[in-house]
Amino acid sequence: MGDRERNKKRLLELLRAAGTGNAHCADCGAADPDWASYKLGIFICLNCSGVHRNFPDISKVKSVRLDFWDDSTVEFMSHNGNLRVKAKYEARVPAFYYIPQASDCLVLKEQWIRAKYERQEFMADGKTISPSGNREGLLWKRGKDNAQFLRRRFVLLAREGLLKYYTKEEGKGPKAVINIKDLNATFQTEKIGNPHGLQITYRREGHIRNLFVYHESGKEIVDWFNALRAARLQYLKMAFPELPEPELVPLITRNYLKQGFMEKTGPKREPFKKRWFALDPQERRLLYYKHPLDAFELGQVFLGSKEQGCINREWPQQQVTHWLSNRLATGHGNSQWEGGLSSALVTQQACPAVGSHCWQSTLPRLKFGLHRPAPGASPLPSPGGGGSGTGGPQGSGHPQ
Repeated sequence: MGDRERNKKRLLELLRAAGTGNAHCADCGAADPDWASYKLGIFICLNCSGVHRNFPDISKVKSVRLDFWDDSTVEFMSHNGNLRVKAKYEARVPAFYYIPQASDCLVLKEQWIRAKYERQEFMADGKTISPSGNREGLLWKRGKDNAQFLRRRFVLLAREGLLKYYTKEEGKGPKAVINIKDLNATFQTEKIGNPHGLQITYRREGHIRNLFVYHESGKEIVDWFNALRAARLQYLKMAFPELPEPELVPLITRNYLKQGFMEKTGPKREPFKKRWFALDPQERRLLYYKHPLDAFELGQVFLGSKEQGCINREWPQQQVTHWLSNRLATGHGNSQWEGGLSSALVTQQACPAVGSHCWQSTLPRLKFGLHRPAPGASPLPSPGGGGSGTGGPQGSGHPQ
């Protein structure tokens, strides 16, 4: 066996070695990484390797299977590995800081990688990162009516638990004052059409208000995202002082479980119309819009019923999240919970089931009526109520 094949075999053995963490990308956690930074001593996925190529002074990459590896480089990899290097560069990652996963957008991965290895923000002997009480800056915000992106001044007051934005840089009063307890932030780069696109949502007069923003700098928009997360964690600690921090972290911000177009009809059996749907697992709401970038939803549907293990309205937020997460993961109590949508989409009547696996693939033949009862179905009880009788409408908004 030649040196090339022998070293390739050693590398593949390192990838599978127990207790090394090498079986998953050191940066995003993707399974079966095929690339490595031979200057840092870590195994990474193809997407993250592209980011590492941008700073060759710090990291240099090779393909595990395709490139030539000499003995000394393989030896260096064997003496390091993902867990050892992560212990060095991720020694003090703040609880609020979002660590990207394989499915996350590029800007999150890029800034995470740069923060770790280039700026070395999380090393044990580095400068302690603490959330700032305030943050102020300009972001490009999409207009509610004209769909144009204009510069707006945003001000975060973490201690007061408020986010404000102004239509003019020197405006006397804010256009909106957003309570941190009602706020969520999630990167939606494809939907917004910008690699740094961030969606901020909050409650307003019984509806969900969407703000779509971006910044030219990837670092700036990710810093804003993590500043909002820091403010959210600060609120959660005050709201639920009895809970340990690890139980609060999953509640800081959340991504939609599923998004996409479906067709729906109204309560009066109007013709089917194409609508954009977004499934919020934490609040158990299915929101629908005329267009993906609408400022407000047309309507929202509560998911679940008492018979299927409905939540109690008095449960704290984290209990709701744990309840739903377990059901979505295991299908406990109803196998149709697996896939993201139950057969109990509660509006005025029961509705047919739609599994997330068929959300996109069956669109050409899927006709999903939110207000159309399934064959033989009877009205479902009001979620959260104590009785067993039928409840009022759980959908809100307009019937379009």
